[in-house]
Amino acid sequence: MVRTGRISRRWLSGIAAGVTLAVVGGLPVFGASAQEPIRIGEINSYSRLPSFTEPYRKGWMMALEEVNAAGGVMGRPLEVIDRDDGGNPGDAVTAANELVRAEGVDLLMGTFFSHIGLAVSDFASQRGIFFMAAEPLTDAIVWSKGNDVTFRLRPSTSMQANMLAEEAATLDATRWAAIAPNYEYGTSAVAAFKEAMAELRPDIEWVDEQWPPLGKIDAGATVQALLRAEPEAIFNVTFGPDLTKFVREGNTRGLFQDRPVVSLITGEPEYLDTLGAETPEGWIVTGYPWSAIDTPAHDAFLAAYRDRWDDYPRLGSVVGYTALKAVAAIIDKAGSTETEALIAAAEGIEVKMPFDTITFRAADHQSTMGAYVGRLAVRDGRGVMVDFEYVDGAEVLPSEEEARALRPE
Repeated sequence: MVRTGRISRRWLSGIAAGVTLAVVGGLPVFGASAQEPIRIGEINSYSRLPSFTEPYRKGWMMALEEVNAAGGVMGRPLEVIDRDDGGNPGDAVTAANELVRAEGVDLLMGTFFSHIGLAVSDFASQRGIFFMAAEPLTDAIVWSKGNDVTFRLRPSTSMQANMLAEEAATLDATRWAAIAPNYEYGTSAVAAFKEAMAELRPDIEWVDEQWPPLGKIDAGATVQALLRAEPEAIFNVTFGPDLTKFVREGNTRGLFQDRPVVSLITGEPEYLDTLGAETPEGWIVTGYPWSAIDTPAHDAFLAAYRDRWDDYPRLGSVVGYTALKAVAAIIDKAGSTETEALIAAAEGIEVKMPFDTITFRAADHQSTMGAYVGRLAVRDGRGVMVDFEYVDGAEVLPSEEEARALRPE
């Protein structure tokens, strides 16, 4: 059952920092309700980036309801206790500590920003508690700073950069510029794209890089700097409000006129919803064309999501749903909530999701979740993805042997 007092206030007042949500599921749980729940501590930047994290919450809540309606896991209901980190890694670690010490959670899940995911991953490693990193994209979380207890769901910066580079390499452009937020996600994404492009197109040169502070872009000055550099193509990593400001100024000043742009995650509806009719057409992007995917698995997910929320899903919805389902599958396979048993169960496990069946690799704990690659267009005043294809994450990952060598010894 749902603790309705807390959740109703949450939805009436919006997502607010410092509010705790504990959920056992949206439907009665028969056969598991008398048992002590398995407690999942969930941490995310709910107040900092609600455009992604609110759909993410709806996704995991729907999955939670499905799991508990089916009897829970090991005959016990799942319970989620969530915390808002406010986009601050220190607050995220404080929340993680509170969830472990005061709430007695069995494992941790969530986080959005890469630097926050890394902070919680380090905490989890020190405390020896399992952590399902749902959303952070940095390669470091599974490679250079990877650890035994952390598993990551979403395709990483290098995975998505490799997907985009395949298409970008076909462009008739040799002078490139990059724009990215100046923190872990931005720097690692640019580095990964440069590396991928160097292999495919050794003739290109990088003529400019812009590194606006996250959430504080001076879009006019940034666009002017890019115009002065006269690149023939641009690699963009901005997202959220920064992306909206960048696109608006770029459209106004003609930055995108006859100049291709390759852009990480811009095709996700979280960002296209905001851009609306201002969506720049022709950009090569990774994203989620929810309205045009025609597969049985996605059709079922879409119908269930619309029935539950009277809304269409965003990518965050898919991530939240899959993260909770993956956690449930891992616990079920382990037959235990002990960390070592969860790790052993998670390594190599296959999990069904709305896009595909994915695997969490044993070598680096990265899932093989893929992404859609396509181009942007405007239809009926809204941004959409067209000419897209799904790229399996396994196709853009290094071999497990190579990945194992990237991790700390």
